[in-house]
Amino acid sequence: MAEVSDVRVLTGAALTDALDDVARLRIEVFHAWPYLYDGDLEYERNYLQAYLDSDKAIVVGAFEGDTLVGASTGAPLTDHADDFAAAFDGSGLDINDIFYCAESVLLPPYRGQGVGNKFFDLREAHARALGYPKCAFCGVQRPADHPARPTDYRPLDAFWRARGYEPLPDVVAQFSWKDIGGKGETLKPLQFWIRDL
Repeated sequence: MAEVSDVRVLTGAALTDALDDVARLRIEVFHAWPYLYDGDLEYERNYLQAYLDSDKAIVVGAFEGDTLVGASTGAPLTDHADDFAAAFDGSGLDINDIFYCAESVLLPPYRGQGVGNKFFDLREAHARALGYPKCAFCGVQRPADHPARPTDYRPLDAFWRARGYEPLPDVVAQFSWKDIGGKGETLKPLQFWIRDL
């Protein structure tokens, strides 16, 4: 059985060394439903550079031995203001108060071992240490009748609610990427969820 042996925060040289592996994990995991992401390594490297450049960002790695099998990231929401600030207009929330838990990606054989909770634990502890009163993340919304939706798909809503997160009414970002089999990038709605720390 595949088993995660360690989940830890990556910093310095360890973070730099892991970024290509994080990029590959994002491409592989987000290829599946509901993201259906047709990604490429160059885009991923550019995207992940922000986590090297920010002194308040966090990258958490899940390992089996020396092999990275999962990763989770976070940064102040202001670091992503160009992408997400408009979604918060009219919400009454100040994005300066929010730490953004970006992606969590874990290869399927390693799921069900509590790694998702460890990813949130470490990112939320990091946000608290920085003085942030709130954490938020967003998830893509797909139509229930989408032809690529697996019949056995279980949304993560129950897990997120158990962590104390609730969806933010009308706080929906629009983000573009190329779907598998698509001819170009198309806008997707991403629903924000939030909790107090």
